[in-house]
Amino acid sequence: MKISFSDLKLPRSGALVVGVAEKKTLLPTAKLVDKNTDGALTRAIEASRFEGKKGQWLTVMGPKGVGAGRVMLCGLGELAKLSETDLQTAGGEAVGKLLTSGEKSLTVALDPLSSGRKKGLGDDQAAANVGYGAMLASYRFDKYATKKKSTELPSLTGVTVATKAHTAARRVYGGLGKVAEGVFLTRDLVTEPANVMTPSKLADACRDLKKLGVKVEVLSEERMRKLGMGALLGVGQGSAEESKLAIMQWQGGTQRQKPLAFVGKGVTFDTGGISIKPAAGMEEMKWDMGGAGTVVGLMKALAGRKAKANVVGVVALVENMPSGRAQRPGDVVTSMSGQTIEVINTDAEGRLILADAMWYTQGRFKPQFMIDLATLTGAIIISLGHEYAGMFSNDDELSERLSKAGEAEQEKVWRLPLGEAYDKQIKSDIADMMNVGGRAAGSITAAQFLQRFVNDVPWAHLDIAAMAWSKKSKPTVPKGGTGYGVRLLDRLVRDYYE
Repeated sequence: MKISFSDLKLPRSGALVVGVAEKKTLLPTAKLVDKNTDGALTRAIEASRFEGKKGQWLTVMGPKGVGAGRVMLCGLGELAKLSETDLQTAGGEAVGKLLTSGEKSLTVALDPLSSGRKKGLGDDQAAANVGYGAMLASYRFDKYATKKKSTELPSLTGVTVATKAHTAARRVYGGLGKVAEGVFLTRDLVTEPANVMTPSKLADACRDLKKLGVKVEVLSEERMRKLGMGALLGVGQGSAEESKLAIMQWQGGTQRQKPLAFVGKGVTFDTGGISIKPAAGMEEMKWDMGGAGTVVGLMKALAGRKAKANVVGVVALVENMPSGRAQRPGDVVTSMSGQTIEVINTDAEGRLILADAMWYTQGRFKPQFMIDLATLTGAIIISLGHEYAGMFSNDDELSERLSKAGEAEQEKVWRLPLGEAYDKQIKSDIADMMNVGGRAAGSITAAQFLQRFVNDVPWAHLDIAAMAWSKKSKPTVPKGGTGYGVRLLDRLVRDYYE
């Protein structure tokens, strides 16, 4: 999808979106269209229940007096309360309504939102966010569908945001467009089938970032064995696919600046191992690498927009399979930290690979903070549904910043507790710890396990099991791989660490 910006004027063809504020208040371009069409918009509004409330839409087909084949009225509600995500949603909804409609072009007329500026949202930012939402909504993953009807294929190829602030909007959109590319990469990685997106292929996706200036290393099993990563290697030993650890570095800050560290769980397919999962729904376990997918997409976004920060992304890449070589319940493994782990359930594998990846990241890079992302527990879905990712942290400032970034991007997180009582649940009789702590507080005990591999560094664990994959679509987020976390963490870096 091509997103462009132009001066505020009516198009000669295609579809046109005009804004209407609360109480049926036509904005200037809508008034002009209404005048040119002898009141067609006013008549349509009076004949409907459209009031200009945020999220309302009304389409007038084939009005005489304008070049557009259809005019779409977009309800904006109270202009002073418009946020960036509101405008992204508007752009996304417009694309969603037209993507396969037969229309080839769309112009969104964005009048000056003077009252919006009172909250710090300039017209350039408003226009850029409309374009950003339109781009996010244009994503599709249908590369394996060979028999689609022509009416099911996208017809819309371009969106133009018409605004008096078009020059500045184009500059603002430049960075947002790069973030969208990172989101799309994450969606692609998560959506690919597991016979395609193996640990080696996911490592190749990391290597592709070299063209953006990202330094990439990939550790082999032999190298990890020498480093003592027994927890990570134990998970992948039942698979024919070799496990990998990929390290990505973006140097956008000063030489002395400590890096920001992001660590991702990358189980490219999770059968549960010997503790095998039920067959129903197991096909969805291709997205158990969602945490790693987010980290790779984030690195693309940051490098693409040339973020002024030093950032390291580390992803642990394995396949968890049952076989004659697979790890057994009751096995004891030694992690890179030297701590021993009694493996009670081989389906609690994500925490094992993160333990070694996190320990390696801290020891090598001495980061300002470390955030790990993982589709770690089904229990987090029971706790929070699909509205929030679970957040666990040892640092109040980092938690607060993540919460604010999540609200700003509508990729929300909710902090849950950690504590000694929960930690006791993972005590082992024969090793330093067990990898599960029973049914009670399953997400919390998983986080307690991870905390045992955190040294003196601000740390947050994001359990994104409810957020990485969706069975429902939203205006800027498709059904399937969501790309959750790229926008959240890009905002965190942009607002607090550049």
